Amino acid sequence: MLAIKLAYRNLIGAGLRTWLNVFVLSFTYILIIWQYGVIDGWNYQAKFDMQAWEFGNGQYWQRNYDPYDYFSFEESHAAIPELLQKATSEGIVTPILISQGTIYPDGRLQSMILRGISPNQKVIAIPSAELNTKSEEIPVVIGRRMANSCKLKQGDITTIRWRDANGTFDAKEVKVVKIFNCDVPSVDAGQMYISLEKLQEMMQTPGEATMFVVGENSAMKDSISGWKYKSIDFLMKDMTELIKMKKVGGSIFYFILLLLAMLAIFDTQVLSIFRRQKEIGTYIAMGMTRKQVVGLFTVEGAMHAILAVIVGAVYGVPFLLWQMKIGMTMPAGSDDMGIPIAKTIFPVYGAGLVISTILLVLIITTIVSYMPAHKISKMNPTDAIKGKIQ
Repeated sequence: MLAIKLAYRNLIGAGLRTWLNVFVLSFTYILIIWQYGVIDGWNYQAKFDMQAWEFGNGQYWQRNYDPYDYFSFEESHAAIPELLQKATSEGIVTPILISQGTIYPDGRLQSMILRGISPNQKVIAIPSAELNTKSEEIPVVIGRRMANSCKLKQGDITTIRWRDANGTFDAKEVKVVKIFNCDVPSVDAGQMYISLEKLQEMMQTPGEATMFVVGENSAMKDSISGWKYKSIDFLMKDMTELIKMKKVGGSIFYFILLLLAMLAIFDTQVLSIFRRQKEIGTYIAMGMTRKQVVGLFTVEGAMHAILAVIVGAVYGVPFLLWQMKIGMTMPAGSDDMGIPIAKTIFPVYGAGLVISTILLVLIITTIVSYMPAHKISKMNPTDAIKGKIQ
């Protein structure tokens, strides 16, 4: 307690020098918590959107299906197994048939992916119910990115071409009955959704599917012959790795900021020890051990981090809560980068993030404060009282 009282008195007595160090440390606290909160918020929103729009609670892939190999689509469809047929009728899973196709908007040619999906499914957020629209042309649903790239509007009619399971090409007109907005590029970029039964008829693959999406409230993970189950962790692996890279990249900036703050504290401690030689000698002459004096200066340096928490809370908590409310608006075009990212990211500040940041800065500050204070252990009390350090 004595060391804490003396350290506090010395810090307050140092005046502006102390408060400059405290402000820099508090700014470091807030910046680290805010930036990591934004990344965690992006991660949370991206995973939520990907589960809601694309992955559900996992997927079953036909054994030949490879989402990165379009040539595999021709062979990656099979009859729906009895277990999955039952789960489909119960609304637990939804089948999807995938095929390559070509669209001809305004006479232009553009490749795309045709996805057959049940109009009555409730497993993912695709507005497939719109596929029940009565029309002379085949009703289709597309996303905003697909609509922009093809310059299509709701109600437009265009031509598509595909190749069926026997290798025969065919073409028909389709009508865009719905354009939906989605933050997951892989759901709508170059994708066109059509009724599952209609695509099965067009592909001449009755009762077949390429994959199944498991509902979020289902724990279905049964092994099925000819089908590979893909967990949500596997499906989101790319996103998880991207978030890790972002955090590592941000850590470099935090390291530089921490380095500057620690350098300021180190210089402050060195200057303090140099200017307070007589005071240190007096402490030792009055009976304080060298370890106690070292401890005093270490506590004094570490108290910068504690005061920084208090100062940071005064202006940082309102700022962080304000950011949670309004979010951070992403620049125009960021959603066309090919990664799931919302127009507005709302930071998520977990207790673990706040506590770990405070402990990290406190530990580093303590270590930096101890380094110059360790020199006191070699000090001769008589020389110190005279104002000389060996």
